[in-house]
Amino acid sequence: MDWSIVEQYLPLYQKAFLLTLHIAVWGILGSFLLGLIVSIIRHYRIPFLAQVATAYIELSRNTPLLIQLFFLYFGLPRVGIVLSSEVCATLGLVFLGGSYMAESFRSGLEAVSQTQQEIGLAIGLRHVQVFRYVVLPQATAVALPSFSANVIFLIKETSVFSAVALADLMYVAKDLIGLYYETDIALAMLVVAYLMMLLPISLVFSWIERRLRHAGFGNPSTLSGK
Repeated sequence: MDWSIVEQYLPLYQKAFLLTLHIAVWGILGSFLLGLIVSIIRHYRIPFLAQVATAYIELSRNTPLLIQLFFLYFGLPRVGIVLSSEVCATLGLVFLGGSYMAESFRSGLEAVSQTQQEIGLAIGLRHVQVFRYVVLPQATAVALPSFSANVIFLIKETSVFSAVALADLMYVAKDLIGLYYETDIALAMLVVAYLMMLLPISLVFSWIERRLRHAGFGNPSTLSGK
């Protein structure tokens, strides 16, 4: 391995790492918010919006992120809407991730028994308070393993951002391969960069899951109201 090339390209990988992480964080946060809204619409079967939410989920989950990015980056300018590479990447990640997060939230919401919600109303809580203090915490605990898988999946999907001229980790790796033909070095640095990003997230989610199980969240007997 030519360490001089590693030393030369390390600052570029660091910059690309931070850019990829920045977009991933905003994209995942947006996915959580969008997923929560969509799951609430579908769970409570809000007229018309429930059909729109279902259509969005089917469209998002059955089209690749790459095609969605092409639509944002190359398609929208034809109707006068020009977005930067960073904005396209973030919106694409939110659009894709929102559907997966929505299904995760929905599975959690359906796991909380109606009995617990009725008890909350009986003690004087409003519907919004029941959702906030009774339903949402338990639904989130149930869906946490799915959230973890979705977050890791979305971060790995950032590898296609280079298709819209974004100088992310994959872009830098391709550049190194194209200029020096150092495929092994480029891919090794790419793997290390993604491991540095994904491994801590996986460990943190595993720790949170253990803590919640120890606290009794996500226990089927608890959710069923028994």
